[in-house]
Amino acid sequence: MSFSAFTAEARAIFAAAYPEVPHRLTHDLRGHPLLTLEALADLAEALPETSREYNRADLPVGLNGIVPPANGLGIGETIRRIGETGSWAALKNIEQVPAYRDLLLALLEELRPVIEAKTGAMLRPQGFVFITSPGGVTPYHFDPEHNILLHLAGVKTMTLFPQGDAMYAPDETHESYHTGGGRELFWTDDLARGGTAWKLKPGEALYVPVMAPHFVRNGPASAISLSITWRSEWSFAEADARAFNRVLRRAGLRPRAPGRWPQQNRAKAAGWRVLRRLPFIG
Repeated sequence: MSFSAFTAEARAIFAAAYPEVPHRLTHDLRGHPLLTLEALADLAEALPETSREYNRADLPVGLNGIVPPANGLGIGETIRRIGETGSWAALKNIEQVPAYRDLLLALLEELRPVIEAKTGAMLRPQGFVFITSPGGVTPYHFDPEHNILLHLAGVKTMTLFPQGDAMYAPDETHESYHTGGGRELFWTDDLARGGTAWKLKPGEALYVPVMAPHFVRNGPASAISLSITWRSEWSFAEADARAFNRVLRRAGLRPRAPGRWPQQNRAKAAGWRVLRRLPFIG
């Protein structure tokens, strides 16, 4: 990539807020040839089946155990006709394709100095693309990565909830996820008052802190977004401390939740890293 996607102002905003404060940025990726609908349909068809997820998009905010219904189409048709298929599609680990890996790494390289000054080495860079039909919903969940969602087409609203607050993501759900369970969260309407709605237009981006609960509602046109994500030793330590807490909870204890950044959670993380090598731990 021969240009800067983030201006000096955007990088300064990111530096002031990273890693725990959600914030809006601007970017210059609109119209990028790798991110057109046709290019993304080709990418989807090139990715392994395990790296693409798609289903009907007329979903509730909380799945609460419901399995999203399939749309009955192939991934290429789903994306090429996204304006009319009533679908949601996620392309995972786009860095498996060299051109997209180059794009991802170039974007993250612009932010590397800030990232590494705050949370240490930038680990496990990954990219995800989301293509959504008009009115589609991505249900309530959390993700384990540091994430910048760069919006490219259409309008969508992401509603974010405070990270690290058990009211919005119970400790038991975190513990289950970090030992192999799902990341979907149970939704009740009384949670809504704790959310902050971020409406995103093309050329805007949103930084989402590690494990911040959220859901997304698409606007009246189809939408495309690119997530650039990374991990840090701090984020891995919190995840491993959550996993260790599950062991403690199974033993009948009521463990304290791990601390958020800048706390390091070293003792519990080290405990889990020893335990997970043992054959009887699952």
